[in-house]
Amino acid sequence: MVNSNILFAFSLTLFAGLSTGIGSLMAFASKRFSPKFLSASLGLSAGVMLYVSMIEIFPKARESLSLVYGDKNGYWLTVLAFFVGMGIIALIDNIVPSYENPHELKNVKCDKHKDKLDDGKLMRMGLFSALAIGIHNFPEGLATFMAAMKNPTLGVSIAIAIAIHNIPEGIAVSVPIYYATKNKTKALVYSFASGLAEPIGAIIGFFLLRSFLGDTAFGMVFAAVAGIMVYISLDELLPAAEEYGEHHVAITGLVVGMIIMALSLVLFS
Repeated sequence: MVNSNILFAFSLTLFAGLSTGIGSLMAFASKRFSPKFLSASLGLSAGVMLYVSMIEIFPKARESLSLVYGDKNGYWLTVLAFFVGMGIIALIDNIVPSYENPHELKNVKCDKHKDKLDDGKLMRMGLFSALAIGIHNFPEGLATFMAAMKNPTLGVSIAIAIAIHNIPEGIAVSVPIYYATKNKTKALVYSFASGLAEPIGAIIGFFLLRSFLGDTAFGMVFAAVAGIMVYISLDELLPAAEEYGEHHVAITGLVVGMIIMALSLVLFS
């Protein structure tokens, strides 16, 4: 049973990571690309992440830690781990230069002007984007994996939300590499490879934590995961949704995402 849970959790993480390739395919089919649809999807992803983080993951983390440390101390540890998770992802964002950071979304908006840039600069842009995505996806992979291990339904929801938000990251990698090399296959390979950091993060995280997979470890990791997901939603997904479409499109997607997450938790819990 444990082995099947591990395999299921890893499969979800692999799916979420490799969805960067979907972004590549969308970029190469640009005539059918809809910015408003992507805006609504990113808003929906943010809604799922925010709702599940605050309504489901944070309370479960507090419950686990309270069993070990008591209500008050458990609550304090949950809050601390929550903001540590935020701090980790914020630190990663600050380490990666903003120009090469695909979460800043400067690269995606300018693909019509790529021919004005030299191939070397374009290639560097794509490779830096791939590296940055790999760094960012590492903790996301651990988040998806741990959630799926604890609650498969929750894991599916998180994997889908992360998969949606990986789509523009795939665009950020593949577009400059394609314009530099004129090779769609190479662009797709780099895009897919950048998403492999998620399953790698899951594997490394599991081997580091498997000896400590008790209430304390789950509580601390879950609280940190909640912080990471809230930060990603507020710092990356919602600004990106606003950038691609209209304000009301992004907010509608946000609310719909929350409703979907709420219904799934009520129906399948």
